[in-house]
Amino acid sequence: MNMKKILFVVGSTRRQSFNRQVADYVCELLQSRAEVSCLDYADVPFVNQDIEFPAPESVIRVREAVKAADALWVFTPEYNYSYPGLVKNLFDWLSRPLTAGDYETPTPIREKRVALTGIGGAGKTSKCREKLAELLTFIGAEVAEPSLGLRVDMAAWGTNQLTLDEEQKAQLAEQADSFLGLL
Repeated sequence: MNMKKILFVVGSTRRQSFNRQVADYVCELLQSRAEVSCLDYADVPFVNQDIEFPAPESVIRVREAVKAADALWVFTPEYNYSYPGLVKNLFDWLSRPLTAGDYETPTPIREKRVALTGIGGAGKTSKCREKLAELLTFIGAEVAEPSLGLRVDMAAWGTNQLTLDEEQKAQLAEQADSFLGLL
């Protein structure tokens, strides 16, 4: 059986990011069921039509990684009831034409399946996931439902070491099973 390739997008570049820790946990869940890699996109410049054609090397690299993946799984914090600018910038680049004036050729994100998970405060990233689903749908991605929001355990805010409880682990396992079933 050919294992599906899932590309993780972590919406925080913080070394001890809670969302990165959740992504690491999900990577373990998928270990023998999918090929998982994490997209490195911190070096992608802000979208700017002055540099769009030819695209910067970092943008080309990211587009190729997305094209090669069967699906994306986004793990992101919520910033001011929305997604981080870093995440928005990535998806803006992925939605732009590959050749100047060519709006017919599909972009790397078009028709790509995307799972959404976020861990944060009391709101469990609900506003972020809602707005990100709206953006992804607009640019032609296929957002897997339901998305999953988790709450950071109180101790982690002081230690930067996330502890997932049994219910959260079960929710992540259920989301993983559901997402794999779509691929």
